[in-house]
Amino acid sequence: MDTSILDKAIVFAVKAHQGVERKGKGFPYIVHPMEAVSIAATMTSDQELLAAAALHDTVEDTAVTFRDIEREFGTRVAQLVESESDIEFEGKSREESWRLRKEEAIERLSVADNDTKIVALADKLSNIRAIYRDYQIIGNRVWDLFCVKDAASHEWHFRGLARALKSLQGTFAYEEFVDTIDKVFRKG
Repeated sequence: MDTSILDKAIVFAVKAHQGVERKGKGFPYIVHPMEAVSIAATMTSDQELLAAAALHDTVEDTAVTFRDIEREFGTRVAQLVESESDIEFEGKSREESWRLRKEEAIERLSVADNDTKIVALADKLSNIRAIYRDYQIIGNRVWDLFCVKDAASHEWHFRGLARALKSLQGTFAYEEFVDTIDKVFRKG
């Protein structure tokens, strides 16, 4: 198995996220993209998809650009990373644009191909796992960790993602995603 593109993507992501902590969690940010790779690997052995999972937050959260990704990893990986990145709305703060960004992402994923959905599900399952772990420890204060603090808004978002990703139903990752959403929001 040729893992050279994934190996390169992991090194690239480690450097891009170097020194950054995951939202006050006390561990390096890179743990999240590596968990996304692990999740994606339960659904595919496609090395470009796994590379995109490793790189999915580099453009959104670091100085890396889509051009950088395309130059280093090719058009397909860059497009997969771009499809997983939030659209910014000029003139609006991240909090003001939160619902618009999430609506756009759900809409985009609803019509996306399964390759794009695999990368997205890997990211979103990692995110809901983290929320669930935090919820077990701090309860409803978990929502204070986000710019939008309303649990109902997060439930709307995650349930919308589950509907958009439904073509992956039957995979272990999708079933865990839906189950974890239920665990978080039935208690919330």
